[in-house]
Amino acid sequence: MEEGKQKRSFDKAFKISAVKMVEDGQKVAEVARSLGIHDNLIHNWKKKYASGGEKAFVGKGHLTEIMRLRRELESAKKDNEVLKKAIGIFSEEQGKSTNS
Repeated sequence: MEEGKQKRSFDKAFKISAVKMVEDGQKVAEVARSLGIHDNLIHNWKKKYASGGEKAFVGKGHLTEIMRLRRELESAKKDNEVLKKAIGIFSEEQGKSTNS
């Protein structure tokens, strides 16, 4: 990156409004020029918005609350399966030692 230039970041509302302007019929180049950004950004945002809708721009890599909870649930399910297997193994061993 050139010296003196900082990477700009844009919030979710800004990205969605830019995409909506294009969806409403304005040309990408015109919207980009009016917002002072490169038109490739709008093209990328359109793709993300088309695939994810309102959930497309979660921001700086942070997980949304639902995604975090889903991961926690999946982890708890795996832990539960390990415990069930352990109980089964110990139950078998317990049965063998009392039958002998």
